[in-house]
Parts: sequence; structure tokens; C-alpha cells
Amino acid sequence: MLGTLAQCEFSLGKTLMVYDMNLREMENYGTIYSNIEQNITSAHEKIAECKKEIQRAKRVRKNRQEYDALAKVIQNHPNRHETLKQLEALDKELQQLSNIKENVDAKLELRKKQFHVLLSTIQELQQTLENDEKLDTDENNQQSPSGSAE
Repeated sequence: MLGTLAQCEFSLGKTLMVYDMNLREMENYGTIYSNIEQNITSAHEKIAECKKEIQRAKRVRKNRQEYDALAKVIQNHPNRHETLKQLEALDKELQQLSNIKENVDAKLELRKKQFHVLLSTIQELQQTLENDEKLDTDENNQQSPSGSAE
């Protein structure tokens, strides 16, 4: 009976040990479960941060592409110094052309006046010639009747 009792005690000790081991395993699994939960939460946070970082990176990339496109457009245009030189040259040319136009307009006006004077003079000369012819004709007519009457 002592052997049976020893066997029962041994069996009871073994069962208690298994029970304790199961409790420790339960605690260990609980700890592992909470670690896994923390890791999952941490992973979700990292994923959210990575998504934000990706959005920032996309925005930076888009800005760089826009910057590069604008830089290419700007490179195609002459710089400010050259543009100002061209503008000054065009202003000078415009001023010269304006002066030439004023001179041409003044000459044209002078020529118009001269032409008008010329036309007036021609008209006066024609009138004078017509008057002279009338006078000559009248004189001839007056001399002819008196010369034929004699």
C-alpha cells in the first residue's frame, strides 16, 4: 500500500507540476500575446508613418519635377541682362524710327505746301496768259477795224 500511496503522491506531484507548468505556459502565452499585440500596433503605426513619408516623398518628387520643368523653360529664355540690352537697343531703334518719321512727315508737309504754291502759281500764270491773250485779241480786233476803215 505504501507503494500505491507513493505512486499516488508521485502522480499527484506530477499532476501539480503539469498544472504549474500549464499556468506558467498560460502566463507565457499571455505575455507573448501582449507582445504580439504591441508589435501589431507598432507595425500599424509604422505603416501609417511610412504612408505619410511616401506622401511627402511623392510631393517632393512632384515639386522637383515641376521645378525641373520650370528650370528648362527658364533656360530657354535669355537672361535678364541680355533681355534688357535687347530692350534698350529696340528703344533706341524705335526712337530713331520716330525721328525719321517726324522728318519725313515734316518734309511731306513742306512738299504739300510747295506743291500748293506751285499749283497756285501755275493757275495765276494761266490766268495771266489768258488775260494777255484776251488783251492781244482785243487789241488786234480794235486795230483791225480801224485799219480796214482807213
